[in-house]
Parts: sequence; structure tokens; C-alpha cells
Amino acid sequence: MFDVVVVGGGPSGATAAEDLARSGHKVALLDREGRIKPCGGAIPPRLMADFHVTEDQLVAKVSTARMISPTGRQVDIPIENGFVGMVDRKDFDPFLRARAVAAGATPFTGTFIRIDRENGTRVVYRDKASGEERSLETKLIIGADGARSRVGRAEVPGGDTIPYVLAYHEIIKAPPANATYDPMRCDVIYDGKISPDFYGWVFPHGDSCSVGMGTEVGSVDLKTATAALRAASGLTDCETLRREGAPIPLKPLDRWDNGRDVVLAGDAAGVVAPSSGEGIYYAMVGGRVAATAAAATLATGKAKNLMLARKLFMREHKTVFRVLASMQNAYYRSDSRRERFVSLCHDIDVQRLTFEAYMNKKLVKARPMAHIRIGIKNLGHLTGLVRETYV
Repeated sequence: MFDVVVVGGGPSGATAAEDLARSGHKVALLDREGRIKPCGGAIPPRLMADFHVTEDQLVAKVSTARMISPTGRQVDIPIENGFVGMVDRKDFDPFLRARAVAAGATPFTGTFIRIDRENGTRVVYRDKASGEERSLETKLIIGADGARSRVGRAEVPGGDTIPYVLAYHEIIKAPPANATYDPMRCDVIYDGKISPDFYGWVFPHGDSCSVGMGTEVGSVDLKTATAALRAASGLTDCETLRREGAPIPLKPLDRWDNGRDVVLAGDAAGVVAPSSGEGIYYAMVGGRVAATAAAATLATGKAKNLMLARKLFMREHKTVFRVLASMQNAYYRSDSRRERFVSLCHDIDVQRLTFEAYMNKKLVKARPMAHIRIGIKNLGHLTGLVRETYV
């Protein structure tokens, strides 16, 4: 009998399993293994501090972000007083799982099938090695099995209707630094020819590089769009090391638990930041609050405490999510809007507050006049009253 079975061993599930194991609970961590999620791999300093991730896990430290508009306009934003850490998910996820196991979680490798409550509560899965159905008896389940979560679809209201962007990237062998590629810079490309409703990216990973894009538009050929992005970035001739694709959720679910014995975490709960698509930090926070909710439920015997996961997450992050969603809705709808968004990024107030908020994962309250100025400029750009800034 386990106290908790965590389904999914990505950043969210591994974090939940580690936290629960360290607090003395009997935890099973069920993961498919062998699957790498497409991900730019950016993590902020706050993640490293909150989750004790040391710099030896980084494949690069980025000091500049470049925004590129549909017409090719470029805005370089220096990351003052910090950096963006880059990880490769093929190494980072196994590191997190190994840490959870070292803390006391019991690993199982297989694919979730269903929850069986006929005789107690059991998580039924298909064992990867034998191909046989097996089960794990448990008191609670944390579903951390991605944007198309099987646990969520079966157990939580709304879990089968979560909207998502399809993301695709290619990990390539990084070229030497040149006029178009900087191993210390993240490029973010806002161009309808690459993605009509999201963006493309070129993120350095040390010896390799992640080049990809995302879209909610089903008619877009992801591989063709990525090939166009590679061509525009001078990366066509670089060796392709691997290709990966997966859905990325667009909105947190209104409910994360079933009121009984299941709570969701990470992509399964929809916690990817709008506009930026950032997911690793929020996935790990989601795993932590799910573990907190599970521990409270086990301690009190009250299933209503599973609701704590969403409450704790939204208490700290709902305002940031709301602001980012407003930005995405305002600026991602057309190339003319994307052009104005990149123009707005020239503003020094926007640059400073954007990366202070990114690194600290909260809106910066210390500069109220800067927020007022940004609001006025934002309105001007959206209405066309402000002339676009060119370089």
C-alpha cells in the first residue's frame, strides 16, 4: 500500500514524489521513460533557488534575449543582474527522477491504464519490461502525465477539454558563434510564417541548440515551419540530433482534483505560462503544491484538502498568468500586432520589468511609475497612436 502514486516523472511528477518522500510518505513514481518533451529548456534563477538545482545541471547561461519581428526587426534585451539558465530535458528529467528515488520514492516503469476502485484503490499500468498489466494499491493519486493527461481525462472535470498548442522542435548541433547565432542569446521569433498564433525559438544548449515553434492551428505543418525557421536563422546545414513534438496546454483547468483521491499537477493541470509558453518552473511549483495538498489530505482524512493545490498555486501566480494571457490575446493575433509588440520591446521599462518578473516569478511592485508608463505605451501601440520604433 502506497500513500501516493505519482503518475508521470517529468519535472512536476518528480518534484511531487521527492517532496512527499522527504516528508516520510510511501510514494510510487510511475513513468514511461524514453520520452523527451520538446522544450526550449529555459529555467529562471528562482527555480534553481527554490528547488535546489545547481549550476552543474545547466548546459548554458543566457545573458541576452533577442525579439525578432515579422519584418526582421531585432530588439536585443540584456538580462540585467541575472541570467536565464538552459537545461536539456533528456538529462534534466532523469536527474529529477533520480533525486526523487534517492529521497525514498519507489520507481516503476510503465504506462498508466486506469484507476480501479473495485477492491480498494489501485493504479493499473502496463509494465514496460514485461508488457503485462500490473497494479499499485494506494490512498491517493497525483496525475502529472502531461497536457493530454489520461488521469485528468478520466477523473477530473474538464480534463478532457483542455486547450493546447502543438509544439515541435529539433535539437541540432550548435554552430560556432557567428553573425546570426550567439551561444549566449535566446532568439524569439514572432512571425506568422513560422507560427500564426504563437512564436518560434532558437535557444542555445551549449554544444547543441533547440530550434522550434508552436501553434494551435491544426493546418500548420510543424516540420515545414521549423525548416523555414532554421533557414531564416542560418541553421539549415547543422546536424539534426533529435526531433520531438508534444502538446503544451494554454490555460489552467478550473479544477485540479476529483474531490476524492486524485489531484493533477503540471501540464496535466494546464500550468504553462501564456504568451511565453514557459513550463518547467510552473510544473515544479505545481508538483510541490500537489504534494502539499496530498500530505494535508493524508493527515486529515479530508478529501477537500486536495483543492489546496490549485488554491496555493493561483494565490501566487494567477495575476502573472492573467497579464500574460492578455498580452498573448492582444499581440499574437496578426503580424501587424506582432510588429508592434516587438516595437514595444524597445522600451527600457518593458525590458527591465519583464526580466525582473521572469527571474523572480512575480510582478515587480517597486516601480509603480514604470507600470503606469508601460500601460500608456501599451495602449498607444494597440490603438496605433504610437509610431513604431525602428532600428
